[in-house]
Amino acid sequence: MSSSIERLATRNTLVGESLPIRRALPTKGRRMIGAWCFLDHAGPVTLDNDQDFRVGPHPHIGLQTFTWMIEGEILHRDSLGYQQVLRPGQVNLMTAGQGISHSEEAIPGQTRLHLAQLWIALPDAHRHTVPAFQHYPTLPVLQQGGFTVTVLAGTSLEQTSPVQVYSPMTGIDLTSTGTAETQMTLNPLFEHGALVLDGEVTVQGESLEPGTLLYMSPGLTQLHLKTSAAARVLLLGGKPFNEQVLLWWNFVARNEAEIIQATNDWNTQSGRFGEVKGYEGERLVAPGTEGLHLRK
Repeated sequence: MSSSIERLATRNTLVGESLPIRRALPTKGRRMIGAWCFLDHAGPVTLDNDQDFRVGPHPHIGLQTFTWMIEGEILHRDSLGYQQVLRPGQVNLMTAGQGISHSEEAIPGQTRLHLAQLWIALPDAHRHTVPAFQHYPTLPVLQQGGFTVTVLAGTSLEQTSPVQVYSPMTGIDLTSTGTAETQMTLNPLFEHGALVLDGEVTVQGESLEPGTLLYMSPGLTQLHLKTSAAARVLLLGGKPFNEQVLLWWNFVARNEAEIIQATNDWNTQSGRFGEVKGYEGERLVAPGTEGLHLRK
C-alpha cells in the first residue's frame, strides 16, 4: 500500500471575538483524519490588559472536545458542574455524548494564549452516551532525536496516553528547542496529518510552517521530521472513520433531524444540555438550520 501526500491551507478566523485561529479541519479538501473531525490552532496571541478571551455557554453532541494547552491558562466550566483550569502541558477532554454545554475563558491577567482545540467524532456505539469530563494533568513525555515528544492520544513510541478515546487513533506533540531530527514508525492502516504550531519543520520532505496541514493517506510506515531551530508540530492519525458524519455549528450528528432537534433543544432551553453555572455573560445562540442540507 503506497501513501499519497497533500498540502492543505488552513483558514483564518476568530474565536470569542478576540483569539485568532487557523482552522485546519474541516476544510474543503479534507473533512476528517481518522476520528479527528475538527482542529483549530489558536494563537499564539498576546492579550491586551483589557482584552479577555471568553466563549459563553454553548452545547455539543456526538463528539469529544480535546484541548491541548501550550501557553496561558483557561478556565473550563460545564453543565455537569466541573470547573477546571487548564495549564500548559495538560489536556481537557469533554465527552458530549447525548448532550452537554460548557464555557471557556482565559484566567484574568493572562498575557499569552496558545493552544490546539480538537474534536473527536464519537462512533455510533458511543455517540449517545452519558456526558463526561476528564482532566489529564500528566501525559507520557519522552526524548527522541532532539524532539520532546508528548503522547496526547493513543499509543506511540511504546507509550500510551491515558486520554480515553473510542476509535483507533493517535495524537503526538513534538517540540524542539533547536536542531532536531527523527524517524517515527507509523501504523500503515492510519491516515495522518501534520500541522506545525510554531517555527518550521520538514515533514516527509515537505517544508511546513503554521498555516498548512500536511495530509498523508494510509500506507505510510515511517515518518521523517527535521528542524534546524525551535519548533513545534502536531501529528494526528487514525483509522479512516467509516461512518458518515454531519457537522453543524457545535454539533456532530448523522442526519439533519438530529441537528435540528439539538438546535431547537438548545435555543428553547429545554433542559437537555443542562446549565453552566458561574459564567458571567450570555449563552450563545445556535444559528438557524436553513442551509443545513448544503453540508451533506
